[in-house]
Amino acid sequence: MKIALAQLNYHIGNFESNTAKIIGAIEQAKTNGADLVVFAELAICGYPPRDFLEFTEFIELCENSITEIAAATKGIACIIGSPTKNPRIQGKDLFNSAYFIEDGEVKKVVNKALLPTYDVFDEYRYFEPNQDFSCIEYQGVKIALTICEDLWNINDNPLYISSPMDELIKEEPDLMINIAASPFSYNHDDNRYKVLSDNSKKYQLPLLYVNQVGAQTEIVFDGGSFVFNEKGELLDQLAYFKEDLKIYEFADQEIKGYTPIEYKPWPDVKQIYDALILGIRDYFYKSGFTKAVLGLSGGIDSAVVCALAAEALGAENVLAVLMPSKYSTDHSIKDALDLVAALGCKHEVVAIKEITDAFDHVLEPAFRGLPFNVAEENIQARSRAVIVMAFSNKFGNVLLNTSNKSESAVGYGTLYGDMAGAISVLGDVYKTQVYELARYINREREIIPENSIVKPPSAELRPDQKDSDSLPDYDVLDKLLYQYIELKKSSRDIIAAGFDEELVKRVIKMVNKAEFKRYQTPPILRVSPKAFGMGRRMPIVGKYLS
Repeated sequence: MKIALAQLNYHIGNFESNTAKIIGAIEQAKTNGADLVVFAELAICGYPPRDFLEFTEFIELCENSITEIAAATKGIACIIGSPTKNPRIQGKDLFNSAYFIEDGEVKKVVNKALLPTYDVFDEYRYFEPNQDFSCIEYQGVKIALTICEDLWNINDNPLYISSPMDELIKEEPDLMINIAASPFSYNHDDNRYKVLSDNSKKYQLPLLYVNQVGAQTEIVFDGGSFVFNEKGELLDQLAYFKEDLKIYEFADQEIKGYTPIEYKPWPDVKQIYDALILGIRDYFYKSGFTKAVLGLSGGIDSAVVCALAAEALGAENVLAVLMPSKYSTDHSIKDALDLVAALGCKHEVVAIKEITDAFDHVLEPAFRGLPFNVAEENIQARSRAVIVMAFSNKFGNVLLNTSNKSESAVGYGTLYGDMAGAISVLGDVYKTQVYELARYINREREIIPENSIVKPPSAELRPDQKDSDSLPDYDVLDKLLYQYIELKKSSRDIIAAGFDEELVKRVIKMVNKAEFKRYQTPPILRVSPKAFGMGRRMPIVGKYLS
């Protein structure tokens, strides 16, 4: 039997596009001699559909697409993910399901049993867990079909009390197939590889695993679908961060024509770079936008965002707005202009001195001669936000936010100012990682000016201002933040790890007090195992550790 893995980029709720793409892959697989083609989890509607699932019409459109796709399976079979209705009154109204369709007919529907409800996942909100397990049979091959999380209850600290494969293995299957929507983070590929490999070893079965690819607002899916033999050895892997389709022959209990290969994960910086490019591109394409605008300061954060946007959208579709204030240095303006020249993107220069002077003038009676402080600093940042949003409204360019994760974590940013935007590109990238990205972008030629990389970072909102005036050194801060945010360690544990006690308490308090700011910021492209946004839910008025 020849089995095609179709690793595709779906669009949530775009049934016409998704269905056409799926049928196109079925035709391609059929033309190339495949007997079975396998698609990803919830491929019909895209993942995660979230509260779209609560609309009856949405489910009906899923069913209509299944009918249309079934008609295209003459002479071939397919496995495809879709929500289905739960016929029982008891429990949730839906299942997260995999259809097995053969020669125009739905032959079996397999439901997902293990429903992740953590981090970015919220499946138990919508779906009923499966409790009935049986394999599917096709062309004399007995297939243990599972859906994503169904294979993740393995190794240390299992999250669930049972595993679907422990039930399915009783029927003595010949092959495992797992369809998934497994989100990207820069260390998740290693975990995914180990989990899948360990399943093949444990159950002594070959495993075909298909993941989806593409970005759905803040969540990025990296593809990288796997093929393992019964010893858990890697035989092949599909492309990362792009669509792919490949056919494998299964006969005599094994995948034919492949010998074990070494698993070679990409460096973190390359993964993050490609994920951000895909995240920007899909956010624009799937939202119907084509052009971006951002404020370009001459600093490293905005330079990296500008370079990423130019790569993702084309330099001709990126507008960089330079907005010097009376505190901006000549070298910052030059660095920004050098970047624009290197990228070939459009730019405008709009000085903000007259605007901020006007604010100072009208507020002077109310401020009663009080000394310059954060109020005047934030007026500058908010004036810049007004300007870039004016360009957005006038020309239809979508504003990219340029704040990094370090700043967002400790609240080092101006609400309704530099924290504005439609999508946050670097909001899950620590400052030290931003420097790594800059070097990676410059790997073949200098795009980001060297001075933007080596100069001390500054918001330039007051004379001779530096980030280090308000924050610890980023090398120290980022390590501390990683312990608290990604690893979820307590202040006691972080101090025990060697961090200064006073610094730990200060930083954790800053993180928690800034929750109200992060709650109002744009969606953040997720590249780490714990991103701000839908994957990290904290109370705004909580007292703990604040």
